[in-house]
Parts: sequence; C-alpha cells; structure tokens
Amino acid sequence: GVNDAPALAAAHASMSPGDATDVASAAADALFRGPSLAAVVTAVDSAQGAARQMRINLALALVYNLIAVSIAMAGLLTPPIAAAAMSSSSLLVVLNALRLGRDRVADQTPAQRARAR
Repeated sequence: GVNDAPALAAAHASMSPGDATDVASAAADALFRGPSLAAVVTAVDSAQGAARQMRINLALALVYNLIAVSIAMAGLLTPPIAAAAMSSSSLLVVLNALRLGRDRVADQTPAQRARAR
C-alpha cells in the first residue's frame, strides 16, 4: 500500500506486486505479476548468477591481463599485437557474460519462453 512506498524506496533492492498502489509500484525496483511469489525466487537466482558471473569475469580479465602485460613488458609483443590482446580480453569478458542470459533461457520450459516473447 501507500505506507510501503518509503520502505521500498529506502531498500537496496525491492519488489512489489504488480497490483500494488501506484506509489508502491513506482518506489519498487521490480514488479512481479500474479499471486505467486515465484518471481522473487527467480529474481534472487538471477542476481546470484549475475554476481557469480561478475566475479568470474573479473578473475578472467585479471589473469589474462597479468599474462599479457608481463609478456608485453618483456618486449615480446609489438604495440599492435598488445592492443589486439587487450581487445580480445574485453571480448572474452563480454562473451562470458552472454552465457548468463543463455543459461537462463536454457532453464526455461518452452511455455515460459513463449510467454516471455
């Protein structure tokens, strides 16, 4: 209701039912539809997956760049090859991050994928 809006706005992350008051819906970070709270579980699972993926991406970028910078400092790379190595590091992180969305879609049933379109 209206009295929930300040708490929803103050929270780090908040969810509200789609049929809540306009004030509560506007204050919430996310809305879920229907009477089921399954959307809350889905949101928490997605957030945990995203946090896990961010840690993996950070580790990949750190290791990749430590190796590439060490080789470059040793003088074994020309500047164009070093630039290509840095670009491929970014590409590696982006491609790894795309796995999060692919995994989420793979976990859905065909009916859920059809509803999401």
